[in-house]
Amino acid sequence: MKEKPILHIDMDDTILHYTPAIEEALRHNLEIKYPQSQIDFYRNLMPIQGAIVTIKEIEEYGYDIYILSCPSPLNPHSYTEKRIWIEEHLGTDYIEKLILTMNKGLVKGDYLVDDWTEGRGQENFEGELLHYGSVKFPNWNTISDYLKSKIKSSTY
Repeated sequence: MKEKPILHIDMDDTILHYTPAIEEALRHNLEIKYPQSQIDFYRNLMPIQGAIVTIKEIEEYGYDIYILSCPSPLNPHSYTEKRIWIEEHLGTDYIEKLILTMNKGLVKGDYLVDDWTEGRGQENFEGELLHYGSVKFPNWNTISDYLKSKIKSSTY
C-alpha cells in the first residue's frame, strides 16, 4: 500500500479572501500602493466560506495536506503572519505543514489546489493542478467531491 497522497493548498484567494482585502484597503487609502505590505495585513484576512471545514473533511478522506503559499516580497512580516493565520484558523497541527516558497513548481505532491494556473511555478507542478474558482472547480464542494472520488478509486 502506498503512502497517503499529498495535497497542497494555496492560501491567497483559495482559503482566505486576499483580493477583496486589497481592493478594500485601496478604496480607503489611495496613498498605500501595496496594502499587502502593511503589518497585520495577512493576519486579518477572513477565510473563504467552506474552506476550513472542507480542508478538515478532505484530511479525513486520507490525504496528507500541506498549505503551500507564496509570501509577499513587499512584506517581510507576511512569513510570520501567514503562519499565525494558519494556527488561528487550522490549528497547531498545520503549523508544521506550512510551506512558503516563491516557486510552487519545486514542491513535490500529487495535487495542488490554487486559484492561479501559472506565475508562481504552478505550471511546473508535477502533480495535478485543481484550479480553484474555475468552471470545473468553482468552490470547495467541487474540490471535496473530486478528491473524495480520487481517493476511493485509488490504491492509497
